[in-house]
Amino acid sequence: MASTNLEMSIKTLREYINRMMDKCERAVELSVNSMINKDIDLAKRVIDDDDDIDILREYIRDRSIELMALKQPMAKDLREIYALSDISAELERIGDYAENIASEVVSIGGEDYIKQLIDIPKMTNYCLEMFKNLKSAFINQDADLAYKTALIDNEIDILYYKVREDCLKVMHENPEQNINQGVKLLFVARYLERIGDHITNVCEKIIYARNGKMIEIG
Repeated sequence: MASTNLEMSIKTLREYINRMMDKCERAVELSVNSMINKDIDLAKRVIDDDDDIDILREYIRDRSIELMALKQPMAKDLREIYALSDISAELERIGDYAENIASEVVSIGGEDYIKQLIDIPKMTNYCLEMFKNLKSAFINQDADLAYKTALIDNEIDILYYKVREDCLKVMHENPEQNINQGVKLLFVARYLERIGDHITNVCEKIIYARNGKMIEIG
C-alpha cells in the first residue's frame, strides 16, 4: 500500500510538471507574440499569468520534500523525485524570463522598432521546438530525445550573438535615439538565450531520472 501511495504521488508530481511545461511554453510564445504585434494587453496578461507558474513550483517543491522525508523512497524513486523538484525550479525560471520579455514589451510600448525583428522570432521558434520535444521526452522518459533536444540550444546561442551584434551596430550608429530600445532588445534576446539554457537543464534532469547519470550538455 505504501508503495502504491508513493507511485500515485510521483504520478501527481509528473502531472503538475506537465502543466508547468504547458504554461511556460505558452508564456514564451505569447510574450514574443506580444512583442511582434505590439500587443501591450497581451504582454500584461503574460505578466499576470506568471503567478500560476510560481504556485505550481511551490507545490512541487513542497510535495517533493514531503515525499523524501516521510516516504523514504528507494534509489530510483528518490532520484525521480529529486529530478522533478529540480525540473520545476528550471521551469519557474523560464516563466520568469517570459515575464521579463513581456515587461520589456510594455516598456517599449508603441515605439517603432529600431531594427527588424528577424532573429528574435527565430530564437523563439527554436525554443518552442525544444519545448515540443521536451514534453515528449518527459512523458516517455526518453533520454535519447532529451539529449537531442538539448543540442538545439546551440542554434539559439548562434542567433543570440547575431542579435547582439546587430543591436550594437544600430546603437552605435545613433546612440541618442537607439540606445534605450537597443538595450531592451538585447535583454529580450538574452532572456530567450537563457530560456534555451534552462530547457537544456531540464533535458539533463530527464536523462538523470532515466539513467542515473548526471551529464552536462553543451
